[in-house]
This record gives sequence, C-alpha cells and structure tokens, in this order.
Amino acid sequence: MSDQRPDDEFDEATFDEAFAAGLEEMLHEPAAAESEASAPETLAHIAQERDELIDTLQRMQADVENLRKRMARDQQVASERAAERIVEQLLPVLDNFELALASLEADESGELNAEKVRKGVELVFADFLGVLEKAGLQRIDAYGAIFDPTQHEAVMEEPGAGEEPVVVGIMRAGYVFKGQVLRPAMVKVAR
Repeated sequence: MSDQRPDDEFDEATFDEAFAAGLEEMLHEPAAAESEASAPETLAHIAQERDELIDTLQRMQADVENLRKRMARDQQVASERAAERIVEQLLPVLDNFELALASLEADESGELNAEKVRKGVELVFADFLGVLEKAGLQRIDAYGAIFDPTQHEAVMEEPGAGEEPVVVGIMRAGYVFKGQVLRPAMVKVAR
C-alpha cells in the first residue's frame, strides 16, 4: 500500500457520502416524474396497458383455436382424399368381379366353363393384390423360413430334422403394411 498515490487511497466516509447522494438523487427522480403526472393519469395509463395486453392475449388464444380447427379440418380432408384414392384404385377390381360373375352364366351348351371362371378369379385377385401393394401392403413370405414369432403364428406342429423350427405349411397368409406386421401368417411348423 505504500506505493499507492495519496489520491488513490480509499476513504470510506467519502464513499458513503457519494453513495448516499447518488441514492438520494435516484430516489427523487421518479418522485419528481410522478409529481408531474397526476395519479389518475398514471392509473388510466396502467389500465390502458392492461386492456391492450388482455386484448392481445385474447387474439392469440383465438388464433391458436383457429389453428387447431384448421389442422383438424386439413387432417380430415387428407384422410378422405387418401380413402378416395384407394377406392378409385379398387374400381377396376370391382369391374373384374362383375366380369367374373357374368362368366358364371352358362354358355350356349348350357355348361359352365370352369377354366374361364378360374382365370377371372385369378385376374380379380391379382388386381386386388396390386392395389393393396401400391398402398404399402406386402405379403409375408413364410414357407421354408425359420419360424419368427413376430411374423408367424404357429397353429400346428410336426416333428422335423433341424434344430430351429421351420415353417412347412401356411394356413393363412400374413401381411406387413409399411414395415409393420398387420397380420402374422398362420403357419404349420416342423421342430
């Protein structure tokens, strides 16, 4: 402390006086401003600010509610459009069903042509499966595969030669829709 200049020395009394003076000045400035504006004007200004904030809040709440309604409406419209597209794709399948039913009528000789009926049903099946595959449906290829309980439902079992259970028969096809198992394949397993 000996190498400090005399005017750098800290004087606590001088500091306290300066602090008190500054504090007094700060405290009197708002008081002076308040004295210029009357109390009723200040209350009116505060009430106006409050009313503006309430109005803004109500508008924001209405905007959020309108956004919710619009999103719900848009989602419903999108869902209806998706269903409409699938139905539109199924119309040729419906047409082929009509043709298959018409082929069930007897020909000139009075007999049904079983081959014609079979081909008609195969056509309808292929068209129908094609529409579903375009929509994201995939058939689970189960025959000969190692049994997977996430994709297969074992309903029958028979003795087998391998260590791992293997699918040796399919009772009902299983399907995956956009990567998720929609219905497991009902299978016969050899253990």
